[in-house]
Amino acid sequence: MAESIIRRIDEEDPRVGDFIHEGFTRYGEQNGVVLNYDGFCFAAETSEGKIAGVITGRAYYNEVHIGDLIVDEQCRSTGLGSRLVRAVENAYKGKGYDVITLTTFGFQAPEFYKKLGYTVEFIQESKDPKLNKYFLKKQL
Repeated sequence: MAESIIRRIDEEDPRVGDFIHEGFTRYGEQNGVVLNYDGFCFAAETSEGKIAGVITGRAYYNEVHIGDLIVDEQCRSTGLGSRLVRAVENAYKGKGYDVITLTTFGFQAPEFYKKLGYTVEFIQESKDPKLNKYFLKKQL
């Protein structure tokens, strides 16, 4: 194989997505595992058309992983974040996935996720406790 040049890709390149999907699919098949990949994004919109909250992530193999959850400051403590998380849970329940996983920092939302039934698997400690990284999961 020719020598490869490594470069950062700042703009979306469909070749990269195709390469990743095909590679993981093929490798899974070689090991008797179905990729079962599905990227997701759920958004909450106000009656005025403003985005009030978004949750994104991806499902693969037997796991659903929440990557990002953000709720507009004016909409926090209204139940919107919980509704977005439940939308993901409901979308993937009974579809062959076993667990939902996520990470969050100490200053973000570990207590929020615990209230929704997520359990802490691991805490990666930092010198600054606000930057402790929480790894959480919930069985589907």
